[in-house]
Amino acid sequence: MAYLRNAWYVAAWDEEIKAQVLFSRRLLDEPLVFFREQSGQVKALADRCPHRFAPLSKGILCDDSVRCPYHGLEFGGDGQCTRNPHGNGAIPKAAQVRAYPVVEKNSVIWIWMGEASQADESLIPDFSCMDPQRFYVAKRYLHARANYVLESDNILDLSHIQYLHPSTLGSADVSSAITKVEQEGTTVWSYRQTVNEIMPAFLYEAMGIAPDTPVDRWTDVRWNAPASMLLLAGAVPTGRPRSEGRETALPHLFTPETQTTTHYWFSFPMPVEMGEMGKQIAEGQASALAVPFTEEDLPMLEAQQRAMGDSDFWSLKPVLLPGDAGAVRARRVLDGLIAQELEGVRP
Repeated sequence: MAYLRNAWYVAAWDEEIKAQVLFSRRLLDEPLVFFREQSGQVKALADRCPHRFAPLSKGILCDDSVRCPYHGLEFGGDGQCTRNPHGNGAIPKAAQVRAYPVVEKNSVIWIWMGEASQADESLIPDFSCMDPQRFYVAKRYLHARANYVLESDNILDLSHIQYLHPSTLGSADVSSAITKVEQEGTTVWSYRQTVNEIMPAFLYEAMGIAPDTPVDRWTDVRWNAPASMLLLAGAVPTGRPRSEGRETALPHLFTPETQTTTHYWFSFPMPVEMGEMGKQIAEGQASALAVPFTEEDLPMLEAQQRAMGDSDFWSLKPVLLPGDAGAVRARRVLDGLIAQELEGVRP
């Protein structure tokens, strides 16, 4: 399975990449090293010295360059060798490593893994709900031993919460939800609305509704290729308009590590004007969500991956249900984008 290259992927939370510290992570089967220049700007390089192929992430930062731990060659944020400590100091023309376009935006480090000339910051999906100037963002990270598109499927088809999360996120009314799928360009929306539902207890607190009140609950998911999703969750007492409810934006961000492992970032933002109370709510809700994600979703997704083995998803001829519409649409869009990209690079 090929990866979509000309797209923005999440590489890390902003706070994961610290000053004066090298940070390594594998994305799309490629080992990378990240660091902050003295100005604070994040840089990303291929994590392999061109001399004897030592991981640069094992080295140290020297001002704005990474020093290889093996023979001391140094490389700047543009990938060019900046210092050769051997002989007369002449730098070989081939002494360079690949540098990747990186943007720090809305609490996230984004990376472009394709043609650098095509990296357009305006193509980064809108996650202004995580603007650190306006929101306190409770951030979490999980590592999944499953393909990243299975992770996308899981969020786009929330009919599973009735069965996989019966005591945490689901209820007996989920399977009767009203659903709809829409596509805007390459963006896919999956809408889900329950009516007269009794929610799990902790969700009433999050929604600001008295416990055991029958509610109309919505979980709308926006998908942007390759696998960046925004879930908008809210509820109102049954029969009341949505405008009276409290809607929470819940980002779910996936980047393939390999074909069978995935980096997973999710967050719970709250407005900064809520002060310490907002921070406590955000952290409490993020921790509450981490329980079903870790103890219920991940084991199921990893079991799916083991059952599928190396087989292509479509080759297994999956049976499709109504709730699959959003996930199937997103898969078709992603497959189409990858096919277009592959056609473009053929001689």
